[in-house]
Amino acid sequence: MEPRVDPMDRRVLERNYDYAQRNVRLLSMWYDCELERMLELLAKHDIELSRNDEQQFGTYYRSLRRRSSCYGE
Repeated sequence: MEPRVDPMDRRVLERNYDYAQRNVRLLSMWYDCELERMLELLAKHDIELSRNDEQQFGTYYRSLRRRSSCYGE
């Protein structure tokens, strides 16, 4: 039996972000979730955004990271 891979695991999520060419929109389509949810997951796992994603979503992403660190998630 093959071990199961948790797609929400930090290492898997980061690797999939790389596979998605570090494009959060593409990654959210791949994971079949809302863009905001994908940004929440990346922030929760402290995965840095690409330069392009930072330009588009940086303010929202940083607020999610602050909120996540405040609540100790």
